[in-house]
Amino acid sequence: MLKKTSIILSAIFLVGLLTSFTTEPKQKSVRTIIIDAGHGKMAGGGYNGAKGSYSYEDQICLAISKKLVAMMNRELPDIRVIETRPTENIIGLHERADIANQYKGDLFISIHVNAMPEIRHKRLTGYETETYYVKKGKKKVKRTKKIPQYHYYTTVDQAKGTQTYIWGAHKADDKEVAIRENAPMFSEENYQQKYGSIDPNSPEFVALSLLKTKQFQTKSITLADFIEEEFAKAGRISQGAYQRQKGIWVLQATAMPSVLVETGFITNKSEEDYLNSESGQNETARAIINAVKKYIAWLDKKGNKPQAVTNTPSTNSSKADYSFLDAIENREKTIRTK
Repeated sequence: MLKKTSIILSAIFLVGLLTSFTTEPKQKSVRTIIIDAGHGKMAGGGYNGAKGSYSYEDQICLAISKKLVAMMNRELPDIRVIETRPTENIIGLHERADIANQYKGDLFISIHVNAMPEIRHKRLTGYETETYYVKKGKKKVKRTKKIPQYHYYTTVDQAKGTQTYIWGAHKADDKEVAIRENAPMFSEENYQQKYGSIDPNSPEFVALSLLKTKQFQTKSITLADFIEEEFAKAGRISQGAYQRQKGIWVLQATAMPSVLVETGFITNKSEEDYLNSESGQNETARAIINAVKKYIAWLDKKGNKPQAVTNTPSTNSSKADYSFLDAIENREKTIRTK
């Protein structure tokens, strides 16, 4: 009887924890946005990131980020905006994630610039005759053969357009750990009085963090889609939203919905010119903030409410029911991997 009661109380605790952890009544859907300008100038000089014909990725990332921050402060005054790299100097990836988690961001947007290596070519220029011998001694016979000669050269890859990434599915475990380690409730001074003794490694808390990971994935995909839609509206070539198969620390180590925006290809001269221009940077920032506004409206329309709990345990339950994990909204989205 004691064991049965303990299980029921544990399940009730989990439901209550879900409500308190997921949202609070009348709470704004987005209170803090983290803007991350990719890369940065190295301490000993030089740049970290892609290089174009005359500019560097980190310079463009910072310029676009500054314009985006200014727009957000002006048009979304109730939202706190935090920059992980407010200057030209580089900031470590772990420090960026730490900043985002420290300020309890509700959204993480990392600004980057894409690049492609040069395309290698070879062109047949003719043949050289090579002499060789077969057999040995008196039976040795002279032979010749033609060896093709090639001219090797490279051309610039003309790839263009935007891409927006979320973390890869294979990094979901890392995201879940980040959520567990940076749960908002643990930042409260009186969290023990409010929630009791909570073990972040307990089955209840692990189940809750798995739910949050799925929710954050849905939100991240939604924002990524909105960003690419806005780029397309602005006349840019949108290559779409992707899961990033190569792990990017800031995406998987931040306990919030997160996206990385590749704003264009610095290795394409026309795109490099666009990304360095005031109009191009403003247009890029405008597309992102428009997407953020759509994202906030989408959250508000949903009500930003905790997911419904199905099959709530009753006094007749023999074990805690975790079927609420299946109640998470399942948007029929197809997101590519790259």
